[in-house]
Amino acid sequence: MEEFNNNYRRKRSKWASMWLMIGRLKLSIIFIVILVAIIASAYLVRSCRGNEATVYVDDKIDITPTQVLAMKEIGEWEFLSIENEEMIDTVRKGFFKDDELIRIYYGTLRLGFDMSEAKADWIKVDKDTLVITLPKIKLLDENFIDEARTKSFFESGSWSDKDRADMYKRAYAKMKARCLTKENIENAQDNAKRQFTQMLKAMGFEHVNISFEGNQTR
Repeated sequence: MEEFNNNYRRKRSKWASMWLMIGRLKLSIIFIVILVAIIASAYLVRSCRGNEATVYVDDKIDITPTQVLAMKEIGEWEFLSIENEEMIDTVRKGFFKDDELIRIYYGTLRLGFDMSEAKADWIKVDKDTLVITLPKIKLLDENFIDEARTKSFFESGSWSDKDRADMYKRAYAKMKARCLTKENIENAQDNAKRQFTQMLKAMGFEHVNISFEGNQTR
């Protein structure tokens, strides 16, 4: 019986030592895991701090060829329409009485530009700004007099087609001079700038700088 008790004590002591070793091993593993985690975290923080010097914000914008082509395909774009009328008279001296012809001409002058006339470098990107140089504002339709509405206000005597053609030229020149003024061109530029800015912002471009060819800058 005493021998049995001694064997039991030895076995229990052996199992106790084994469990103690297993416990110590677990603690060692946990310690190693914690240590690795601390080292990894320290390395990650260091890497992030080291990268802070190289991090930058790319505020440049990109415009695609498709967007450029879409704007070029707009073609003629009208920004100011001016209704005008002109009364022209001519007198021809006679022996007994003078012949007189008075005609009234009506026309609509449309100011704008043709995007097909834009230069190759009409659109550029400068960091976060889209820089655009639009074509010069011009008269879109040279045949602006509506001949169907032209009428004779007063006519006496006989007048040839050449006489009427001369009066047409005079009316044409006066209408053009009255409407193609600096003020009207600047109004057309303002309208063009506003409409183009709205269109480009709708396409996602926040910062836009617009100017015009021919030293016409607004």
